[in-house]
Amino acid sequence: MTELATAPAPTHSEKLVYTARTHTTGGRENGASRSSDGRLDVKLSLPGSERVGANPEQLLAAGWSACFESAMGIAARKMRISLPLDMAIDAEVDLRLADGGYFLSARLNVSLPGVAREAAQALLEAADQTCPYSKATRGNIDVAINLI
Repeated sequence: MTELATAPAPTHSEKLVYTARTHTTGGRENGASRSSDGRLDVKLSLPGSERVGANPEQLLAAGWSACFESAMGIAARKMRISLPLDMAIDAEVDLRLADGGYFLSARLNVSLPGVAREAAQALLEAADQTCPYSKATRGNIDVAINLI
């Protein structure tokens, strides 16, 4: 097995919280991915395909929006703001093609009914600074986080 890159060495204050492990075969076209604990077992397909399965952009959208919502919860507790039970995030991840290469862009459309706009915007900004997905994509893809 060839190792392409290694993770940076942990700092003394860094603590490993969790490692997700998956095994993927077949890629986008007719693949499958299964987690080491068996909780995720998904067929993969191309975007727009008639084949059964999710595509990687859908998986990114689901993971990112779930993580962002959790980051909002942490921020809300710190700011002493109650999040509404009917809050929601509609994530959109675009697969784009230009100059012969593929790239991504994304939007997180966040609904916080009953939360004052200024407080809601502060929550979005705080979550964007702490969400690991937001950190990983910052400066790498075009992202819009919209309060709707």
